[in-house]
Amino acid sequence: MFGYLVAAPGDLTAEEYARYRACYCGLCRSIEQRHGQLARMSLTYDMTFLVLLLNSLYEPEEIAGDDRCPVHPLKPRAWWSSEITAYAADMNVALAYLKCLDDWEDDGRMGALAEAKLLQASYERIQSRYPRQCGVIRECLDVLHALEQARSEDADAAADSFGRLMAEILVYREDRWSKTLRALGTSLGRFLYVMDACMDLDGDTLRNRYNPFRRYYGLRSNEQRFRDILKMILGEGLLAFDRLPLVQDVGIMKNVLCAGLWAQFDRKYTEKKGQADGAGSV
Repeated sequence: MFGYLVAAPGDLTAEEYARYRACYCGLCRSIEQRHGQLARMSLTYDMTFLVLLLNSLYEPEEIAGDDRCPVHPLKPRAWWSSEITAYAADMNVALAYLKCLDDWEDDGRMGALAEAKLLQASYERIQSRYPRQCGVIRECLDVLHALEQARSEDADAAADSFGRLMAEILVYREDRWSKTLRALGTSLGRFLYVMDACMDLDGDTLRNRYNPFRRYYGLRSNEQRFRDILKMILGEGLLAFDRLPLVQDVGIMKNVLCAGLWAQFDRKYTEKKGQADGAGSV
């Protein structure tokens, strides 16, 4: 359900793209410093959006520099970070740990269990720092696990649970912005869950995996159906986003919300249309 909150680089200015990439590198660096080299494998662009959002809202002091790393050993890469970066690094690792446990419980994947064991000590430290967030993440994943085991077709219940999970992650601290951040997080979480279910529908159906939309498999109307659902969900989030007093990096964040979020969906249905047209012309 992660991997969709990314920018569309082609629509960013050179300065915006450099800033976005440096934010990502700063997050990667923070994960390594706080949780070790192996924890870097859990890095997602979704948490980069979290850094940009909360950094713009709270305007903490930033530090910046250039570093080489195992992924880019030849040329130094620019990075910047703040206290928000450290928070996002912790949330990234907490999500990765709990997701590994969930995968182990769902599918019995030994690799997921092994990864969870590598992250366990880090997670325990994070849990002591952020008991509210970690508690809600665990509760929501348990709800999702129960819905999957029951093969429930209640997509709203599943999406609402993931929305609650994202809402708590967005709330860095309880303050005047908590309500609006929870509204934005709820919308984003619901969007991410539904988007993931739409994107995985074909594969899940063919492999007999859980997907709340399996009853729609193969229908030609799916693109418009899912697009309308996703637009409605995202619209609520954009209203909340616009209520936040954001200035710094707002162009990058709008790019993520209005273009990047749709990139994989658009690509999938463009390819499907091309395949259908090709088959029809034979």
